[in-house]
Amino acid sequence: MTANGNGGPLDGAVIAVAGAAGPAGRATLMRLAEAGATVVGADADPARLAEAVDAAEYAHGGAKVVGDTVDLLDLDATRDWAAKTEKEFGRIDGLVHLVGGWRGSSSFTETEIADWDFLEKLLVRTVQHTSLAFHDGLLRAGGRGRYALVSQVGAHKPLANNAAYNAGKAAAEAWTLAMADSFRKLGGDDGPQAAAAILVIKALVHDAMRAERPNA
Repeated sequence: MTANGNGGPLDGAVIAVAGAAGPAGRATLMRLAEAGATVVGADADPARLAEAVDAAEYAHGGAKVVGDTVDLLDLDATRDWAAKTEKEFGRIDGLVHLVGGWRGSSSFTETEIADWDFLEKLLVRTVQHTSLAFHDGLLRAGGRGRYALVSQVGAHKPLANNAAYNAGKAAAEAWTLAMADSFRKLGGDDGPQAAAAILVIKALVHDAMRAERPNA
């Protein structure tokens, strides 16, 4: 088992982070490294990913943090990333899904369908790809496998000016629950050997997103 050796609560665990170069991804890399996990981050932006990985390693000397440039909109590329991670480190204990984006509008009727097209890829398609790619590897983690989706309260209480974003989050949650049901059924009488969880927070919108759409 790979270990950072810092004695943290996740010492020995191998955890992948999808969307590692964004603000939430950078914070997650640091927290996981601090907890002792070997962290494998993926993002489509190699420069920002390298900065995030370097920051996590610098903040926690001795931490094992690596980055892989992956197009998570490509299912084959995502499967290759999952297989490479498990082969290199011998296991995969968790996947934290943080790929995201935001588009809003001033009112419901001003919602642009182009915004849905954009968000469907980021919020839904990447969840589909990472869950399909990591499903079997998480089952091989000896009961420790976890898939974690970070979602937002609007998936359960949609707002008029956030229709596309809220719909995308709701679809991602439904897909994740289907993954959880797969783990349950495959566990049989022994119970699930892996789990898929949804972490609902108030907002995933950061300053850069707001600056892009200041009137939304």
